[in-house]
Amino acid sequence: MFYDIRFVRTKSLTISLENGRIEKVKCDESSGKAFRVLKNGFWGFFSTSEDIDDEEGIKRAEDNAKGKGRSKICEIEVKDGRFVLKPKIDPSEVSIEDKVRLIRDIEKTLREDFIVSTKIVYIENVREFEYRDSSGVEVRYVVPRIGMIVQAVAKDETLQFYSKRILKPAGYEIFGDNVFKMAEEVKNVLKGLIKAKSPPSGKMNVVVDSSLGGVFIHEAFGHAVEADHVLQGSSVVADKIGKIVANDCVNVYDDPTLKEFGFYPFDDEGVRAEKKVIIENGILKSFLHSRETSALLNGKPGNARAQGLDFPIVRMSNTFIDEGDLSFEELLEEAKNGVYLVGSRGGETNPATGYFQFNAQFGYIIRDGELAEMIRDVSLSGNTLEILRSIELGKGLEFDPGFCGKNGQLVPVADGSPPALIKALVGGA
Repeated sequence: MFYDIRFVRTKSLTISLENGRIEKVKCDESSGKAFRVLKNGFWGFFSTSEDIDDEEGIKRAEDNAKGKGRSKICEIEVKDGRFVLKPKIDPSEVSIEDKVRLIRDIEKTLREDFIVSTKIVYIENVREFEYRDSSGVEVRYVVPRIGMIVQAVAKDETLQFYSKRILKPAGYEIFGDNVFKMAEEVKNVLKGLIKAKSPPSGKMNVVVDSSLGGVFIHEAFGHAVEADHVLQGSSVVADKIGKIVANDCVNVYDDPTLKEFGFYPFDDEGVRAEKKVIIENGILKSFLHSRETSALLNGKPGNARAQGLDFPIVRMSNTFIDEGDLSFEELLEEAKNGVYLVGSRGGETNPATGYFQFNAQFGYIIRDGELAEMIRDVSLSGNTLEILRSIELGKGLEFDPGFCGKNGQLVPVADGSPPALIKALVGGA
């Protein structure tokens, strides 16, 4: 019988400033234990916020393993399973008054007659994690995360929303001039966006920025290589390991060791984090795995993650498509005519079929290889594998942070991409 025990403690602070008023200062602290037992190929699970004895927790989890199944788990070896990420400036040593003052100063940067609504959210979180299992694996870590989200709504010919964010595994040192530049960008984009025109429609050349390219590689492709989706028969690339799935310039990775928002030193099954090669020179090399899916599919574990005390499932971390050789100007020249799209306002994907639909935050017409008038309310759709087989990649890899939802669980992630040229269906959002 296999068992494992997770202890998780989190401390968080959220401050929201909306339209110049502090709407919420929320401090949270929680801790608890989660127990898993694998018996007769079937999982039993139990979690509690109470300070329960380990033997009692294992027994309760075992009592819930009341079936027979085909689940397995691979063995791992971990040496020196301790990690503490120490920020340069500990946020707990900065007063709430100073944090509120920073937020108010950022909000002042947003003020203009055409801005009708503003919201700034400050976030900080510390996760303390301990893991041990019946095979002797023991790991522990402490990772702080911090960030700022800047949002505004503007009104003129249309009502438009735009937001930017910075989220990192770090301390208060990440805040400097960059947060004010972020607010200036929000204001300047909205100034043009409220007068922007509707987009053209049809299949055309599209240059996507790093943010939209990152959303594409995470949402449209990344979920399809999560091994639980493969086992469930809901992945368009389930039978394509070792086969060409993209242009030979395409290299895709998932790397939790990068100090981006999806960083972790060990996953929630005690596996040491390491960079995974998903696509290499256009060939699909691997799926993302938990210890269970890796045992079933002969893969490499390290991507099992959980929100709080939930059951760990296969998740991405920092997922990115590596940069190519073309400059931004060369991408525009190659596109000649089409659109340049920036950012994402959500959308839909189907990892089983490979079809996706995203809404960009805004864009520009490309005319004769040059950027022309601004466009708004733009949608982008297509087939993931068709896009990857013809994609051309630019220089300048950048990451966009956020929270990814799956099976009711949210975990911090980052998506990365350089600017890229694709051919896809464009229309109004």
